[in-house]
Amino acid sequence: MITRRGAIAAGAALAGVAAGPPLLAEAANLIEVSARPGATTGTLRFNGQAYPCAVGRSGILHPKFEGDGGTPAGTFALREVRYRPDRISAPKSGLPVYKASPSDGWCDDPEDPAYNRIVHMPYQTDAETMWRDDGLYDVLAVIGYNDAPPIPGVGSAVFLHVARQVGAGLGPTTGCVSLKIENLLTVLAACAPGQMIRIA
Repeated sequence: MITRRGAIAAGAALAGVAAGPPLLAEAANLIEVSARPGATTGTLRFNGQAYPCAVGRSGILHPKFEGDGGTPAGTFALREVRYRPDRISAPKSGLPVYKASPSDGWCDDPEDPAYNRIVHMPYQTDAETMWRDDGLYDVLAVIGYNDAPPIPGVGSAVFLHVARQVGAGLGPTTGCVSLKIENLLTVLAACAPGQMIRIA
């Protein structure tokens, strides 16, 4: 008998495999994120450069579940870039680039049909506002984790976004990967269509 927990675990295993051209995952321009087990900071390597980055408060996890605070391990496509036009100019990138709106949200309710999708705020159930005061989402790339299609309970709203500065270091995320904004803009500018990211 397959339990709900077992089904979610199986889904988590599938969600850790990127949807996208396999040859791109093997290309030299793969974005690579690494951190020690349980660590909340690590290194993002791309295009011959290395940048300090932050990951989830629970480190890098596989399998991942909704609300566990972990950044998912696996290889994923970067889907698109979103930015706040009232705060920064349109970033350069080979990825699709979209202006954010004050009504943007991201559904994190596993029981909702729009789970792990962008929605309009206010929303009928649990959703994270994307128009933040703290600047963390002033520019971001959507990481294609658990989105083809979304599996309830396996995790949502995984982004490559602006880091929270804590003293001289970077604060943990709730399950994303983050960089200082100047490094994030440099990385996005070097991204090609179909860009892949490996998190391990």
